[in-house]
This record gives sequence, C-alpha cells and structure tokens, in this order.
Amino acid sequence: MLRLLGIAVLLNLLLLLPLWLRFGGISTRWIALEAVLLVALLVLLPAGRLGWLRPLLTFTVVMAVLAGLGDVATHLAFGRSLNLYLDLPLLRSVFHLLEGNLGIWAAWAASLAALLLIGLGGWALNRALRAGQRQAPGGSAAPVAVLLLVASTTLMAAQWHHQRWLPVARAPAMDTLRFQGEQLVETHRAHREFSARMAAAPIQATALPGLAGRDVLLVFVESYGVSAVFDAPFAEVVAPRLDEMAERLAAAGLSMATGVLEAPIRGGQSWLAHASTLGGLSIDNSLWYRLMLASGRSTLVDDFRATGHRTLTVMPAITLAWPEGEAYGFDEIHAAADIDYAGPPLHWVTMPDQFTLHHFEQRIREPAVEPLFVQIALISSHAPWTPILPVLDDWDAVGDGSVFHRWEDAGDPPDVLWQDMERVRDHYALSVDYALHASARWAEAFVDDETLLILLGDHQAAPLIIGEQTGFGVPVHVISGDAALLAPFLARGFVAGMRPEAPPPIAGLDALRGWLHEDFGE
Repeated sequence: MLRLLGIAVLLNLLLLLPLWLRFGGISTRWIALEAVLLVALLVLLPAGRLGWLRPLLTFTVVMAVLAGLGDVATHLAFGRSLNLYLDLPLLRSVFHLLEGNLGIWAAWAASLAALLLIGLGGWALNRALRAGQRQAPGGSAAPVAVLLLVASTTLMAAQWHHQRWLPVARAPAMDTLRFQGEQLVETHRAHREFSARMAAAPIQATALPGLAGRDVLLVFVESYGVSAVFDAPFAEVVAPRLDEMAERLAAAGLSMATGVLEAPIRGGQSWLAHASTLGGLSIDNSLWYRLMLASGRSTLVDDFRATGHRTLTVMPAITLAWPEGEAYGFDEIHAAADIDYAGPPLHWVTMPDQFTLHHFEQRIREPAVEPLFVQIALISSHAPWTPILPVLDDWDAVGDGSVFHRWEDAGDPPDVLWQDMERVRDHYALSVDYALHASARWAEAFVDDETLLILLGDHQAAPLIIGEQTGFGVPVHVISGDAALLAPFLARGFVAGMRPEAPPPIAGLDALRGWLHEDFGE
C-alpha cells in the first residue's frame, strides 16, 4: 500500500509541476486527477491486462509533462503559449543559443543529458507503475479504488466541459494534450486563411521615386522594445542615452522623428519582425513565415530594386546556410562568414555592433556605386548580455576587429551572470545602451542628406526580463540630413527627436512598407 501511495505522490508532483512553475499557487491546486485515476487502475486491473497499457500511459504522462514544461519556457521567453506544431523547429535555435554561450561540446552534452534524463524518467516511471501494480492490494482495497476511479473520471469529465467541481483538483495532462490538439486544428485553419489572404491581396513591387538616389538603411536593434525606454530599471540607462543621441545628431545637422510600432512577437524570433517589415504583412509564426517566402510575394527588397537600388543584408548572427535570404532576393548577403572579422566571438554574439557598422561603412557602402537599400541586424543586445563593451571614439581603431580581443574575457560569463536576475536586467539595459550608442556615433559620422536611416527595435525582450504585461511596442527612429524625408512620419503621429511618446503603438511594423509606398511611391 505504501508503494502505491508513493506512486500517487510522484505522479501528482510530475503532473502539477508545470502548473506550479507557470502560475504558482501550490495551495490552490494540489490534486492531479490523472494520478488518482492511474492508481485506481493499478488496483483494479490484473497484471496481465495492464501490461500493454502501461507503456502507453507512461508515454502519455511524459509527453504531457514535457509539453507543460515547454509551455512554461515559451511563456517566459516569448510571452505566449506553446504551439507544438509551430515551435518544435525552434529547438534548433535553442541548440545554437546554447552553442554560442557554452560552446559546441557543452551544447551537445546538455542536449544529450536532457534526452537521457527524459529517457530515464520514462523508464523509471514505467517500472514504478509495474512494481506498484504487482503490489496492488486486492479484496478490501477494491471498493476504495472503484470510488477513486468514479470520482476522478467524473471530475475530469466536468473539467472537460470547463466546470471545476473540486477547486484544488486539476487534470493537467488532459488539459495540456487537449490544448495542443486544439492548437493543431486552429493552426491548420489559420494556414488556409493566411494563404487566402495572400492570394486575395497581392502587393506588386512598387518603385519609390521619392527615395531614388538615396541610401535607405533599415537597421534593427536586437531586443529593443518600449520597456527599455519607459520602464524601470531599464529607462534609467536608456532614456538618457536617447537624449544624448538627439543632441549629438542635431549638432551634426541631422533631423529625427520617433514613433512606436507594434512588433508581431516578443522575446525572440527576430526574423518574423524582419519579415513583417519587409513584406508589409504581419508574420507572427514560423508557418506564415515559410508561406510568405514560398509565395513569391514581393517585399521592400523588390520595391527598392525597382527604384534602382542595390539591395543587400548584413546579418552577423547567421552562421549556417540561410535559404531565406535567397528567397528574399537580396543582391548581396553578408552573413557572419562573409564578414572579415578578426576579433573574438562574445558568447552568442559573433561580433560587436560597432564592428558590424564599421564593416558596412568601410567595406560595403564606401565602395558602392549605386544607391543602397540595406537591412542590418545589430546583435550585441541579444542575450546573454555579457560582456558589455565600450564604444570606441576612433572608428579607424575598429580596424579588422582584433582590437576587441581585450574584452574577450571581460565581465562575468553567462553561467555566473544568470544566477542573479537583477544583474541580468541591468546588463540588458546596458547592452541596449551600447547598441544605441554605437548606432548614434555611426549616424553622426556617416548619415547625411542623401541617407534615410530607419533605426528600430525588432521586438521586446523576454517577459522573464521585462515582465508579462509589457506589450509588443518597439521604438522606430527615422533619421536623415534631409528634414523633408521625415515629414510624412511626423504626419502619421511620430514626434520630433529620439524619445517616443508612450505607447500604444501607432500601427504594426507591417505598416511601414505601405507608408513608404504612399509617401514616396509613384
């Protein structure tokens, strides 16, 4: 009997753990109905009858727990629920994040250890169920088991119909698997609707003569959201930087307009923000992203090529094959391997933002003959936010990047820093400050009357860092030596300078392409 009680407690803890991690409130939810049901089955079913069912039950419990833990991680990272159909491909990105922060061997070791732990957990649970079934008491225990079976089944049926008759009881496995099934159906429906929406409203490439002959630079700052500007403790660092940027840029003869637009995602998946901005269509999941690229739908890349620009992208975080870049149709793709950087990688960050901007200016922009449309992704403000580099005053000193070797081991490594979440938040603010500082000094030196710079965030940081009720807004700064280029943005609600007005956002990032068509198109 004690063994059965131990199995019941173990199952109860396993099934409720994701709920406790996600919502807290252990005192308000401490019975997992599936645990009661399984123990009742152990008592009532003969050993031979349960043999074929035991592995299936074990597999179901393990999958439900893993999906529940995945939902917890997805909420902390992206502020949304897990969708197995869409999110399983992100495991590859998680591996590369581990690789960048811990090294290839540590990443493989962590991945194999996780798989081994899952396998051992399933094996141990299956053995416990078998041992418990062998030790199941008969006779007088049977009526109690029947009562537990009827009670748990009844309460689970009620919860299936969204009625909770016993407030402290939950059916976590049933709820998790049901939710994922509903997500699958909903995702297929959204797939059809999205395909129909693209077919019904195609956007052809549109020349933008109002920007002909000018360099148009679309520069994304990683994890730069409105929380960095308005919320403590981040604003104490970032807001003064924006004021200092406004003074320096104005002194250099540049005009600025700033607004807040809504990113389709938060916490990660920057490529969805890039796709929404380039394509003029809100893309908030990997399925829609693949559909848009496969559809041949035109983007800003095609618009600027029709205007006479040479189109290219500078993506220092891309370290593997990137067929998506080819699908966009850029004339040139400058991924990490294409950038001559002699400095050290800084954990996940392949190269600091100041070097990325220096390389673009010296090796790409200066030799160019045609006007350029460029997408640049700055990555120094990507987790793990260590080390924090200074911005070098002398751009010539940046050179081939070897100067950054002196900061290779600066600051705490990620495994030390991330033991203190308050320090992590401080480092997040400092990394955004670094990205903005480097961008400002570059713009001060190299943006002129023939340049339109759109400096914008790709998404808010993870809810784990900034909180869950922070929305999806990102600052968008439009900078040029020609004030006339900023007038359409001011007419749409942007404000002069580098400080945005408080949210809500004016529109989504997908609106930007349509605005350029209306304001600078034929």
